[in-house]
Amino acid sequence: MQKYFKYGWLRQSTAFLFLTFIITGNTYAQASSNDSLLTRADLPNLIEYALRRQPAIQRALIDEQTTELQVKSKLSEWLPQLNMNYNLQHNFQVQTSVIGGNTVRLGVENTSTLQFTANQTIFNRDVLLAKRAGGDVKLLSRQQTSRTRVDVVVEVSKAYYDILATTEQVRVNEENIVRLERSLKDARARFDAGVADKTDYKRALIALNQAHAGRTTIRESLQAKTTYLKSLINYPDTFNLPIYYDSARLENEIHLDTLAMPDYTNRVEYTILETQRRLSEANISYNKWAYIPSVSAFGAYNMNFLNNSFNKLYSQSYPNSYAGLTLAFPIFQGGKRKYELEEAKLRLKYTDLEILSLKNTVLSEYRTALATYNASMAAYITLKENVVLAQEVYDIINLQYKSGIKTYLEVILAETDLRSARINYFNALYLVLSSKIDVLKSKGDLKY
Repeated sequence: MQKYFKYGWLRQSTAFLFLTFIITGNTYAQASSNDSLLTRADLPNLIEYALRRQPAIQRALIDEQTTELQVKSKLSEWLPQLNMNYNLQHNFQVQTSVIGGNTVRLGVENTSTLQFTANQTIFNRDVLLAKRAGGDVKLLSRQQTSRTRVDVVVEVSKAYYDILATTEQVRVNEENIVRLERSLKDARARFDAGVADKTDYKRALIALNQAHAGRTTIRESLQAKTTYLKSLINYPDTFNLPIYYDSARLENEIHLDTLAMPDYTNRVEYTILETQRRLSEANISYNKWAYIPSVSAFGAYNMNFLNNSFNKLYSQSYPNSYAGLTLAFPIFQGGKRKYELEEAKLRLKYTDLEILSLKNTVLSEYRTALATYNASMAAYITLKENVVLAQEVYDIINLQYKSGIKTYLEVILAETDLRSARINYFNALYLVLSSKIDVLKSKGDLKY
């Protein structure tokens, strides 16, 4: 009975631990899955999600860590380098020599050495470059990550606005279908009552069929654009991306200060070039240091064991030790140092020209982006007014048609104008927002 109780308790404990493991694992898997999903996919959440999960940014962060380790690895050469070597050797034939007419064996059958060495760099241009330029190398890596972040934010923002424009097209098309179905029903009723001929009914049916076909096309386009946005932010493709937006809020965000001039020093590309310039200057110093000898100190302690009998090999040690200084200076290398120094100077000049080119490019990009923004803003204002006018025209003509004053063809034309005005209005709104992103990027106001 006692034995059964003992093993029964063990089985219950094992089952409990197993169930706990399963429940914990499922909970963790569910939490991880939930953590990878968005409950509200507005632009700030999409950007935050992309900055955490986008593969390009993850690779940039890995490059940062790699650069950090490479700098540390190079700087470690400033510290003393300690090594140990062990050697065991058996001589099958001991070397002999003739000294003063006598044959003498030089050495013993068994030798062993335990060596401890130390090296200390005093001056070496490689480690000196790592010490002076290590900070800029790590800074450059971080700046590259910032540029990747900005590029991702721009791409995600534009893809988001593109989806919003397409979503509004879907909504306008759905409302259009509702109106056409109502018009078709009215046209059919008028035809059945003998008030109108079948031409109105047929035209209404044709317009409705075209609207249904257009709805399919727009929905497929929306699905493709949503998939593209998922790929940009590394979102699970099998899960729904709940796009959220507030039209009123977006309209309030379209305004931009168009009088402020761009400062190219705010661009992340400029900070990268400035860092590269400092690295080029450090490279010039590095090549100048090639004319200076490299100096290092060294020392060693050796424990030598010598004996013809292997069993007695380690019975006695014959130690020796030494220390010294090494000075290495290449006298002639065929002009290699001179050519490398000239190449380094040319690279610095090349970087200066890139900075000048960036200055001109920033102004050009800003002017182009600002022109697009101003044109989009003007179109947006006009098209917003057109929506109101088109709605009024449609309501009047539709009422006149029902009163028998206008033909159904005029109703179709008015409805087409209304649908086009609304779609053009939303396209203009999101084009303004996209062009605003380009203006902010050209000014260097996007900081991530």
